[in-house]
Amino acid sequence: MTEPSYPAPGTPLLVDSHVHIDDAGFDGDRAQVLARAAEAGVRLLVVPGIDAASWPRIAALCKRHAELVPAYGLHPLFLAQHQPDHLDDLRERLRDGSAVALGEIGLDFYVDGLDRFLQQHYFESQLAIAGEFDLPVIIHARRAVEEIVLTLRRFPGLRGVVHSFAGSDQQAERLFEMGFHLGIGGPVTYPRAKRLRQLVSSMPIGHLLLETDAPDQPNAGHQGARNEPARMIETLRVVAELRGESSEAVAAATTANACRLFGLSPSR
Repeated sequence: MTEPSYPAPGTPLLVDSHVHIDDAGFDGDRAQVLARAAEAGVRLLVVPGIDAASWPRIAALCKRHAELVPAYGLHPLFLAQHQPDHLDDLRERLRDGSAVALGEIGLDFYVDGLDRFLQQHYFESQLAIAGEFDLPVIIHARRAVEEIVLTLRRFPGLRGVVHSFAGSDQQAERLFEMGFHLGIGGPVTYPRAKRLRQLVSSMPIGHLLLETDAPDQPNAGHQGARNEPARMIETLRVVAELRGESSEAVAAATTANACRLFGLSPSR
């Protein structure tokens, strides 16, 4: 296991609550990407799984890199890869207690051709498993926030984060009432994202998490480029400016939120 390097004194300490660092796009320079993240203050990174084939890869990476922590789930975009017995495999994967969350799971009504009934089946089945293991959930909700909210109401007591939130203020309020967080990343750095920026400017800080979704969702100014965790410092600055708060205050609050939700220790 490699120990993470540490940022310079005065650098805000951050948790990237959603990063696919196992993606093949990082195979050529993953160590350098993680070094840049540490230099920027990103000292803990939550790595969600997308299908059963990704779980062993994520587990191996997290054993090698102390700053990485795993989550395991079946993502709706990869519906064609999922098999009914993968739900049993997921339970088995979670039994060792290493996972900090169940995810990435959810619903995607943006992509044509994805069976909505089957998506709902896998989503609800995984919510039930999260309840069995008392784990938070990491939720994908693209063009499906209302359906996500309605489904979560049938699973009271769960906690988690709706990553890359793109819903309304009213939907956000309902998620807050259920104890859920919103994951905010690259999209908030675009001036045209007026609704999201307004929400972030006024939402309760106790429900805010920062993320990159790297290698996807690059920040403004990096369109078309591979995203990476170090760029979360740019997102932090935008969020702090929108809220009229210091970067240090937002970093401290979002890090505390992530540590509390995922059971992490900032001194890890």
